[in-house]
Amino acid sequence: MEYSSLEYASLGIILLIVWSFEYWSLFKKPILVLPKKIKKTHTNILRLGNYALGVLGILLISYAMTGPRKPLKHLPGNIEVNDVFLVVDVSRSMLADDLRPNRLEVAKQKLRDFASLRPTDRLGVIIFSERVYTMLPLTTDPHLIDQVLSDIRIGFLGSGTNIGDALALAVGRAQNSDTKNKVIVLLTDGVNNVGNLTPMQAAEMAKDFNIKVYTIGLGTHKNARLPIGKDSFGQQQYQAIPGGSIDLKTLQDISDLTGGKSYLAETEGNLSEILEEIQKLEKTKILNQSQVVYDELFFIYLFWGGICFVFSEGIRRFVLREVA
Repeated sequence: MEYSSLEYASLGIILLIVWSFEYWSLFKKPILVLPKKIKKTHTNILRLGNYALGVLGILLISYAMTGPRKPLKHLPGNIEVNDVFLVVDVSRSMLADDLRPNRLEVAKQKLRDFASLRPTDRLGVIIFSERVYTMLPLTTDPHLIDQVLSDIRIGFLGSGTNIGDALALAVGRAQNSDTKNKVIVLLTDGVNNVGNLTPMQAAEMAKDFNIKVYTIGLGTHKNARLPIGKDSFGQQQYQAIPGGSIDLKTLQDISDLTGGKSYLAETEGNLSEILEEIQKLEKTKILNQSQVVYDELFFIYLFWGGICFVFSEGIRRFVLREVA
């Protein structure tokens, strides 16, 4: 175990001393005066146990303040790194079942697999429908990347397909990176139909900042079904959507302009193969010292310490009925 801010331990000790003094020396009287026998056999024991709970809470919070962290792995110097933004369509059509269980779930799983194979890269996640949203800025935290990709959902960004603004947002976030090799992987099943920028205007921006864009059209040429709810008998109802609705020409033009490559994924296997090919991108060396990837434990100890302390104060005020 290592600690990033061990000097803060003294603050926790001071807090414990002050709180302990306040807890015992004031000896506040209960609002409700209990018979002497009950008070001795129950209230004093409860007060002592509650004090121990409060001490535990403060100790856990103090420990969290020291920044405990566990080394996960060492990354050597001269790491070969890419900055990769995953830009994912979350329009309603991504629920189509031509890929099982649906396009979005297949995309999420394959992108998680893709991310797990890039431990030295910095990855970010942007989702889009009518509006665009950065779910995750560039990071090397593998657990966070996996969790964010798992949490992608449909339904809170409106209706429509805003490829242009989503691509422009990824370019804007990637342009200030010190990494030479910057990549955007854009995955969509539709046609740009809303937004302030056209996809080609955003592609021009990517070209200006030397950012390669790999585009993936997801879906088949066959008609697909989109779930629209259940009928009065509880049976799932579907809406038919036409196949081949992906704007493959625009996706190809984006990739050609930026030096990337365009793909069509009609099956789960296709998508795996495409991401495996992108996985073999030329990497750029960045000179740096050996780095350690840590599992940060701050929030775990802070959470449980806070729970213990809040419970202790709650018991003190509402069960022991101590007042100032």
